[in-house]
Amino acid sequence: MDYQALAELLFPDVTDTPEALEERFPPRNLPEGAVVTRMAPSPTGFVHLGNLVQGMISERMAHRSGGVLFLRVEDTDAKREVPGAVEVLIESLKHYNIHFDEGATIDGDFGNYGPYRQRQRADIYHVYAKKLVSEGKAYPCFCTEEELTAMREKQEANKETTGYYGPYAVWRDRSMEEIREQLAAGNPWVLRFRSTGSIEHQFKFDDLVKGKLTITENNVDHVLLKSDGIPTYHFAHAVDDHLMRTTHVVRGDEWLSTLPFHIQLFQALGFKLPKYVHIGPLMKMDGNSKRKLSKRKDPELALTYYKAEGFSTSAMREYLMTVLNSNFEDWRRANPDADIDTFPFSPKKLNPAGSLFDYAKLIDVSKNVISRMSAEDVYAQLTGWAEEFQPDFAEKLEADPSYAKAILAIGRGGRKPRKDLATWKDARDYMGFFYDEYLEQPVFDAKFDKAVIADVLKRFLESFDMADDSVVWFNKVKAITEAIGFTTDMKAYKQDPEAYPGTVADVSTFLRLAVTGKTNSPDLYTVMQLLGKDRTTARIHAALETLA
Repeated sequence: MDYQALAELLFPDVTDTPEALEERFPPRNLPEGAVVTRMAPSPTGFVHLGNLVQGMISERMAHRSGGVLFLRVEDTDAKREVPGAVEVLIESLKHYNIHFDEGATIDGDFGNYGPYRQRQRADIYHVYAKKLVSEGKAYPCFCTEEELTAMREKQEANKETTGYYGPYAVWRDRSMEEIREQLAAGNPWVLRFRSTGSIEHQFKFDDLVKGKLTITENNVDHVLLKSDGIPTYHFAHAVDDHLMRTTHVVRGDEWLSTLPFHIQLFQALGFKLPKYVHIGPLMKMDGNSKRKLSKRKDPELALTYYKAEGFSTSAMREYLMTVLNSNFEDWRRANPDADIDTFPFSPKKLNPAGSLFDYAKLIDVSKNVISRMSAEDVYAQLTGWAEEFQPDFAEKLEADPSYAKAILAIGRGGRKPRKDLATWKDARDYMGFFYDEYLEQPVFDAKFDKAVIADVLKRFLESFDMADDSVVWFNKVKAITEAIGFTTDMKAYKQDPEAYPGTVADVSTFLRLAVTGKTNSPDLYTVMQLLGKDRTTARIHAALETLA
């Protein structure tokens, strides 16, 4: 077989050369050890937690090393493409501070190594396809779908491995005459890789997460170009990662089964193999066992879920870093105020088996993160979220920013800040009573006589003075407590609760319910100071009416 002649027959219009492409996309001028990596999603429209995990790993590896993170859209499978999916992906990752140095953007491409959408790179792939054919490493296959289906059914019946290999690779060694006949008849063809591997042979491979692996060689003649001339993922990613000068490939470990073929393909093309970072899946407890997060079963897999629930960007990143690197929590305790990007992230500390996603822990981490934010930062993020998901609440917050920030500043700062908020979705319930429209009617504990509660509220109104500091204010509350026969001695009450009809805590709860409609709220003295005398007394009077 004259392979050069076959290459010209199959690709008569390809005049570009691999050498010219090497000049067009030269090695990057980066510091030694710089990582060049990418996110290379298919535009299916579903952006999930795994995308964010992969994005965080890739971003940290690239930017901590002075390297490059780029976005490549792998849109070779037109049947799965969803219009607008690229925009959704870019905006979703941007929301979580995953920023790309180059690649596909909403407005087009940015960078010197594009196009960054694979369907726009067909001419590039054809150059290397022609090269492989000219070297006898690839060949055309004219099998019909019916023939391939019959082949697979025969293999299944014989309990053989399915695939196009060995005696089933029926077009592997056809003559030039047979190929010309098929082309003259206008029959469609795919380009297949001529594998030199054997399942009898194994080799060692070092993965940055999985460690040293023993891998069986690939013996299947996989498709490189489909009948429409568009490459398969396997071929396209090898060409692209080489020309874009990718040094590290971060991807899910479901791709491990394709690794033997990918290694073989890089070798056949004469490309240096990038380092691989195969990450395990995110899992959750289901009863007493673990399972992978599922698109069908678990709404929390979708990134849209976390945005709608109101998890802050920083909380999500903080929590996921605890999942990705086991030493992160120790680092955070030692560096409570440090920027998360200064953490010495390492892919070698990823769990090879995958990580357990713990929603309860996410809530705890989120409370801690929000408690450390300034009132201004909380206000900005909360308002931005509310504009999209609770526009009526956003209007209240934006009508008087100073008032909203003063509310959010309650209990903030210091060594033990309040941790009332886990998500922005919690905020309206937490602070809504500061706005009259959201105030709920108080429901007092039925075990206390209404007359006693009313007596407390009336006594408070008689002594209430906005000029009082918090100590004087609470002394008045304690005086009311003792005047109605309740106790201020909580220790004595715990020792003999039957000796007292109630405590100062109960008196405070009566006041809290009257003013806020809730049994739990921020510091009541500060609440009253923010509400002011008129609104505070008006609410207490309204509560008295419900007790009449």
